[in-house]
Amino acid sequence: MTTTGQELPAESKGSSFRTWRNRIIALVVTALVLWVSYLILAAFIPRWWAQRIAESVSGSFAKGIWSGLLMGAICTAVPLFLLLLAGTTWRKRGGPFIAGASAVLALAAAIPNLMTLTIVLGNSNAAHAGERILDVDAPGFRGAALTGAIGAAVLFLAVAFLVLRRRFRKNRAAKARAAQEKQSVAVETAPNPPESGAY
Repeated sequence: MTTTGQELPAESKGSSFRTWRNRIIALVVTALVLWVSYLILAAFIPRWWAQRIAESVSGSFAKGIWSGLLMGAICTAVPLFLLLLAGTTWRKRGGPFIAGASAVLALAAAIPNLMTLTIVLGNSNAAHAGERILDVDAPGFRGAALTGAIGAAVLFLAVAFLVLRRRFRKNRAAKARAAQEKQSVAVETAPNPPESGAY
């Protein structure tokens, strides 16, 4: 009995050590895979995305502006409003599922803007090549995309302010009603003072 009691903690420590070792190895492998994927994508995406935009714009200044405005606005507004939906439904019934789905859809909707950012903010050869492609075959696209993104962000801030203010007022009114009901119940259940005797 004593031997068994002494072996269990050692086995538990060994199992715990192996679990943490496996987690650390998995974390390191995941980080390496993500880093290699980033390097590959950073060398591929900016040039590829610039070529796709150039094909759709075909060197037209007007097309470049309208394409940039629409893409910048839509691919900024949709992710932000999906994230707002995720934040406002988190505590409701089925909220975690809705919030998770909204977050995934928000990331997917933001991909075009993120790929444009790899061209604008990137320092790699592919990013510089993408900039040259956009300058020649998609004039006005980058500036219009930035303008559309800023406009969508301003609209989102205004709507989010109104939604959050409404929720704040609703919660404050609910708390006030609950306090009033609690006070009325306390008054109703309070014992009546004894009546003074007649002299």
